Amino acid sequence: MKLHLMFFALVLFLLTPPVSAREHTDVIVMKNGDRLTGQIKGFRAGVLYVDLEYVDGTVSVQWSKVARLESPQPFIVKTQEGAVYSGSVKSMEARAGQPMKIQVTDQSENPVALEASHITKLDQTSPKFWQRMNGALNFGTTYSKGDQSTQYNLSSQTEYLEERWRAQANYSSNLASSTGDNPATRNQVGLGAYRLLPWRNYFYAGLANFLQSSEQGIRLETNVGGGIGRYLKNNDRWTFSILGGMAWQNTSYHESFVPIRRQNVAAAMIVADLRVFKFKKTNLNLVTSVFPALSQPGRVFVDTNATYYLKLFGDLSWNFSFYGSWDNRPPGRLPGSDYGTSSGVTWTFGTR
Repeated sequence: MKLHLMFFALVLFLLTPPVSAREHTDVIVMKNGDRLTGQIKGFRAGVLYVDLEYVDGTVSVQWSKVARLESPQPFIVKTQEGAVYSGSVKSMEARAGQPMKIQVTDQSENPVALEASHITKLDQTSPKFWQRMNGALNFGTTYSKGDQSTQYNLSSQTEYLEERWRAQANYSSNLASSTGDNPATRNQVGLGAYRLLPWRNYFYAGLANFLQSSEQGIRLETNVGGGIGRYLKNNDRWTFSILGGMAWQNTSYHESFVPIRRQNVAAAMIVADLRVFKFKKTNLNLVTSVFPALSQPGRVFVDTNATYYLKLFGDLSWNFSFYGSWDNRPPGRLPGSDYGTSSGVTWTFGTR
């Protein structure tokens, strides 16, 4: 299959939203006595997201203002200590002045009591495949009459959740063209699977990345690697993890730039993942991957993707993104870097 057809097929998959058929029977009682009956979509960054049948869009509720809640639907619950539980949720009776506790009951009717302040994430789950998905679609474009230049960016992120593991897929495409110059294109696909280890906050992961960059003369660069990582910080405001391991890289260059069309490199792999949240308004995702080459000592590859989101209303946000890839020893006459920025509108689905 040709490269552009592979990208197109993956985009169609990533842009297909899940279909939800949950009932609006979850109950949330606020500390001021207000009572909401709807569908709990999820919890993160100190915000409980609730869908109400009589309201257009999702309602954002401050977690610290919740007095009681109950849902028969299954959720994946994560804590600051790195523990993960799955099951229905309901608050437990507490004495005045005591912190709220959440009881999670799995399919075997085994209850676990958790302090609400220790819970960092609450994600919907379901026996149905599509109801375990969440993600986002980003799009932006600019045009300038002076040099008749056009730029566009399209990206999407999709995540599939299970109790102790998750899989994700990311796609980004950037095109810039202007009168008198050849169009510059960059397409990137990232795939990953993560599973928690028995030791809390430790996990192992497998990653694959595919890059096409006209600026760097790369027809197709493939990175495949795996390793062990740890969450160094994991609360409802921000998470930070480091993954270390080994990777293999195969790069096919445009033959008009270099005498050697293909290179294979064995490398070490270091991936840093930072996610910062602020109550219902903004969040930042930053992922940086560093590949020090082992088979070519002294050569280093770096890849970075960062996106800042500002919530507008409903499921729509404004995003500002930065992307970049660097090679300190590119072959032939090729440039060693390709980077840029973009901004546009983001639509989210699931619990994003």
